[in-house]
Amino acid sequence: MLAADRPHAPAAIRIDLGAIFVSMELSKSTWLITSLSPGAGERMSKHVVRAGDVAGLLERFAQLRAKAQARTGQEFGFIVIQEAGLDGFWIHRVLESEGIESHVVDPASIATSRRRRRAKTDKIEGEALVRALLAYKRGEPRVCAMVRPPSVEEEDRRRICRERQVLIIERTQHINRIKGLLFTQGITGYEPLRRDRRGRLSDLRTGDGRVLAAHVRSQIDRELDRLELIIEQIKAVEDERALLIAAQADNTPAAMLLNLKGIGPEFAIILYSEGLFRHFDNRRQLAAYAGLAPTPWQSGSIRHEQGVSKAGNARLRTTMVELSWLWVRYQPDSALARWFQERVQHNGGRHKKPAIVALARKLLIALWKYATAGVVIEGAIMKAA
Repeated sequence: MLAADRPHAPAAIRIDLGAIFVSMELSKSTWLITSLSPGAGERMSKHVVRAGDVAGLLERFAQLRAKAQARTGQEFGFIVIQEAGLDGFWIHRVLESEGIESHVVDPASIATSRRRRRAKTDKIEGEALVRALLAYKRGEPRVCAMVRPPSVEEEDRRRICRERQVLIIERTQHINRIKGLLFTQGITGYEPLRRDRRGRLSDLRTGDGRVLAAHVRSQIDRELDRLELIIEQIKAVEDERALLIAAQADNTPAAMLLNLKGIGPEFAIILYSEGLFRHFDNRRQLAAYAGLAPTPWQSGSIRHEQGVSKAGNARLRTTMVELSWLWVRYQPDSALARWFQERVQHNGGRHKKPAIVALARKLLIALWKYATAGVVIEGAIMKAA
């Protein structure tokens, strides 16, 4: 009797859906397709497609649409979600070209269990993505962070500065390897980046007065061959960067940033291609995108700051910290540099690193306002024409 009088429990998931919600768990070998269709209740169906098989994926979508139409008598569209990751945005572009609504989500923004040992499988992750997509389409605030996929041109423009960073790291590795080989022979002071590196190598003598042994000399010669190749590639990348900047109009962010003293071509192109080409509604969004947003810890009477979140574009954040040190050096009379000096003096010359990170956040916001709205930074010196 008690069970008969109990009212019907509300469904955990809405079943009056106006679309077929699909999540894609991507890996190098397979794609797990998890879907929630109208008329199928709360049960989520799962299907595995071979990775890269776009035809098989679209065939599975056609099967889901046919089943939903057979159950309800109506035809439904698709809303697809996938995590940003190794596959980039080409799958998102394929889906959009087929007229399918597609979303790319930041995987770190999906709520997970806080238990020490939490279960994690592709099946669980796929269902979690579907639930996050449902909540997002219902309009729930801050349920997840959707990524704005860049255009093909915007994505390709990043390649210049990113390739140069990789080449600089490889160049440093070869230089250190050459110096390390010579140091084991008692030789110091050799600079592989000098133009006369080959001639000076023949004049070197070991710590005990010998010429370099044959195999050591051969290894160093091969290292120099690789080093010279990387130097040529860096020069080619820098030429492409110069052409890209020259093609920009005077009112574009990259060209405007170059007018400021202390900002060179490399910083200008990184700031433009990694961040300032995007649209931000406010300064908080910009700071969060760069990973320079503060991370407070407040619970009752406990209140302290954990530092910046670092959950953002690492290249943009690193560049801004480096640029902040240069800004203090080349723009000492600007309002931001004076703020930094006053803060450091107030702390007795200590805590420069936290202060420079705070300056990086302020400087990024100021450069964003300057490059997008033309707001001149107070006290900043422009380069001579």
